[in-house]
Amino acid sequence: GVYFASHIDGHKIFMGPEESMQIQSNLGSDICMAFDECIENPAPYDYVARSVDRTYRWLVRCKAENARLNALPDTVNPQQMLWGINQGGTYADLRIRHMQQIAELDLPGYAIGGLAVTQTMYDIIDAVEPYMPKDKTRYLMGVGTPSNIIEGVARGVDFFDCVMPARNARHAKLFTWEGAINLKNAKYERDMQPIDPACDCPVCRRYSRAYLRHLFKAEEMLAMRLSVMHNLYFYNKLMERIRQALDEGRFEEFRRTYSERLDRRI
Repeated sequence: GVYFASHIDGHKIFMGPEESMQIQSNLGSDICMAFDECIENPAPYDYVARSVDRTYRWLVRCKAENARLNALPDTVNPQQMLWGINQGGTYADLRIRHMQQIAELDLPGYAIGGLAVTQTMYDIIDAVEPYMPKDKTRYLMGVGTPSNIIEGVARGVDFFDCVMPARNARHAKLFTWEGAINLKNAKYERDMQPIDPACDCPVCRRYSRAYLRHLFKAEEMLAMRLSVMHNLYFYNKLMERIRQALDEGRFEEFRRTYSERLDRRI
């Protein structure tokens, strides 16, 4: 496992696979994530190879501890599911080998971790995806922009997580169906349109760009709150439209229309 210093008083704290599983079991989440080493990129090949082996050993221990905890009579969530995390830096051969190893453990879901949002990320997903179990959930960790999500889905990914919609919103960077806008720009000072005329969220139904820009300039907390509400609504609607496009067999058309458009800065 690892030692780290407490941010409160600096004393050493140890965490290994078992401790990680125990903490997540106490939280009672539906999904718990494997204890892994998220490798710095770039990193030397030999180090990454050793790290991947370590992460696999930790996953085996996580699986045993998760099963033990789920069997206890006082467990908060006895149906908690352990998902494995694929690592290997930017080395496709290590990624594939690790994916093959963890797939043999027959877990409910599998994540791809440790990737920055670049073309390399797409290349690694393309390399790893054929070795991911077809009947298990796929999760891309820490991603991303609306375009990243569309491109991830195109490569077989089901789940995503990212701070982007909330963090960007707190800095007045909002997503629309025509691209991203920065409400602090002077051109929105007297703009009475909603954040996005094509959006039906509660914020867009009630407030103008000018009003939200005024709140930001006045440093009112309501500016952040309303902006986060809009961005989260936008992301939920994006996922809803992706699912609908998949169900109706027109995802590629949706991808052609929106992948580049949503990446634009207006």
